[in-house]
Amino acid sequence: MTTVLTPATPLTAADRCDRCGAQAYLRVVLVSGGELLFCAHHGRKFSPELQKIAAEIQDETEKLTATPETANDEER
Repeated sequence: MTTVLTPATPLTAADRCDRCGAQAYLRVVLVSGGELLFCAHHGRKFSPELQKIAAEIQDETEKLTATPETANDEER
């Protein structure tokens, strides 16, 4: 997937997947306007279709594999 080139608001635990309600790790800004949020699973599942209609894709799935040590390093 592509990543956002412009600054974006980080996704939080309150952001939920539009497909299943799990925590969202991807924000898809649509060319036509609006946005969709997806969990990592549904983001991967729909990736080919999303890339066709997305102006930007904010991918924060790296948070799923971050350890407490690396998470602290990223905050510094």
